[in-house]
Amino acid sequence: MLQISKELIGDHLTVSIAGRLDINTVPELESQLDSSFDGVSKLTFDFSDLEYISSAGLRIILSARKKMKSDNAVVIKGASKEVRDIFEVTGFSSILDVGLL
Repeated sequence: MLQISKELIGDHLTVSIAGRLDINTVPELESQLDSSFDGVSKLTFDFSDLEYISSAGLRIILSARKKMKSDNAVVIKGASKEVRDIFEVTGFSSILDVGLL
């Protein structure tokens, strides 16, 4: 099960994700994000309660980064060691700012 909450303050959108982000739950996040980019110049994903991210989850994060059009516009915060390890093994940590819990 995936829980998503969004908070927009000015032009900064924070998307908090709890649960598992995998092939079964990515469509839900994708639909939530599709309508969220207007007027947003900074996007933070709060992964404090994210248990797992699959390659499908990584693709949606990369897609969001491309839509933001700025290399440093997307930040990952609160990633557990396990989630951060996935970002490091796949090389995503070199293109995204990934902060630990």
